[in-house]
Amino acid sequence: MDSTPPNSRRHLLSSSIILLLLIDWKQPTLTRATGIKGGFIRRKGIRLEDEDGKPFLVHGCNFYWLMYQAADESSRIMVDDVLRDSKSLGLNVGRTWAFNDGADRALQISPGIYGEKAFQGLDYAIAQAGKHGIRLVLSLINNFDAYGGRPQYVKWARDAGNYLPSNDSFFTHYVTRALKILTRVNSITGIAYKDDPTIMAWELMNEPRCVSDPSGDTLMEWVKEMGAWVKSIDNKHLLQVGMEGFYGSSTPGRRWANPNDIDGLGTDFIRMNQITHIDFATVHCYPDLWLPKLSESRQLSFLQIWVNIHIEDAEDFLDKPVLFTEFGKSDRSLDYKPSQRSDFFWTVYDSVFSSANSGGAAGGAMLWQLLPQGMDQWRDGFAVLANQSSSANVISWQSQRMKRVATNLFHSRSTPVTQLTSHV
Repeated sequence: MDSTPPNSRRHLLSSSIILLLLIDWKQPTLTRATGIKGGFIRRKGIRLEDEDGKPFLVHGCNFYWLMYQAADESSRIMVDDVLRDSKSLGLNVGRTWAFNDGADRALQISPGIYGEKAFQGLDYAIAQAGKHGIRLVLSLINNFDAYGGRPQYVKWARDAGNYLPSNDSFFTHYVTRALKILTRVNSITGIAYKDDPTIMAWELMNEPRCVSDPSGDTLMEWVKEMGAWVKSIDNKHLLQVGMEGFYGSSTPGRRWANPNDIDGLGTDFIRMNQITHIDFATVHCYPDLWLPKLSESRQLSFLQIWVNIHIEDAEDFLDKPVLFTEFGKSDRSLDYKPSQRSDFFWTVYDSVFSSANSGGAAGGAMLWQLLPQGMDQWRDGFAVLANQSSSANVISWQSQRMKRVATNLFHSRSTPVTQLTSHV
C-alpha cells in the first residue's frame, strides 16, 4: 500500500506537470501537418467527426514499433514502407507506442530524462504519417514489461529507496510519470505534439490491469487522475484508456461475456469509460489467446458476441464511440488456413460496418499488426503483410465500405449504404 498521503501525492504530481511545461514548451512555427485534412478529430455523442463536421470512421492498424525503427536512420525505411502500405490498403489511422522506458533505444532513459535520438525517431514517425494522411493513436505507457512499461517505473521507484510491494503499486505510489511527450515540439515539422492534428488520440496505457484489486477501484482512481492531468495539458486531442474490454464489478450481469478465467483483472469496461475525460471506449479481440481450447467455429461465435455486446453497451451505457483497437488471428496453429483469418476479419468488420451504417456507436477497427517486407523477425503470428492477397482484399474491401458510410452520413444523414456482404 502507498505510504504517501493522497493529497501530498497529487501535489507532487501537479508540481511535475508545471515543471515540465516550463522546461519544454516552445511556440510552434506551423499549425497543420501536411496531408492531414479536417483538423482535429473530436467526439460528438456516439460519433467521431473532424473540425469540418464530417463523420470520421477509423479503419486502421497497429504498428507499435514506429519510434523504435525510426530512432535509427538505417531502419527508418521500415516506417516509410509501412505507411505507404497502410495508404495503399485504404487505412487512415495507426496505433503505435510513444514509450520506451529504460530499454534499447529508450525514449525515457531514467525518470524524467529523455533520449533525444529516440524523440527524433518519434518526430520522424509523426511527420511521415502526416505526409501520408495517416493519423496516429499514441500510447503513453505499457502495462507489461516490453519496452520498460509499468514494471520499469516500479523498479525506478524501488531504486530510489521506496517500498513498493508489487508492480500494481505503480497505480497508487507517487512515481515520476513525466509526460514531457505532450509538450514536445516536433524537430521536423516545428509543431508541438499537443497542437498536431496528425495525432488522433492519446492512450493512457496499453491494456491496463490491476490484479491486486479486482474491485477496479485502484485503476479507476488512476484513470481519473491521469485523465485530468493529460487534459490539463492538452484538451485538443481525444483521450482513451487503452482497455481490453473486460467487464468488472459494476456490471455483474455482463461478466458472463468475459473469456474463460478472465474476470475483470481489476478493470471495468463500463465504469472506467464513463469517466468524463475519456472520449471513447476501446476493445481488444483475441479468442486465440483467451480461448485456445475452443474450436474455430466457437471462437468466431465468441468474437461475434464480444464485438456486438460492446457496441450495444457503448450506446446504452456510455453514450460514446467504441473502437476495436486490437484484433487478430494467429497463423501459428497447425491447422491454420488463410481463410480463417479472412473469416475472423469479416466478423469484426461486418459488425463495425453494420453499426456505423445505421448510425451506431462503432467508430472503427484497427488490426494487429501490419508489417512491411523485411521485418520477418517481428512476426508474432498475427502479423499481416500488404502483399498477402487474402488479407489485403478483405482490408481494402472494408475501406471502401467505410468510406461510403462516412460520405453518406455527411451528405444525406438518412439513406443507409447498401449492405455489401460479398467477401472477397
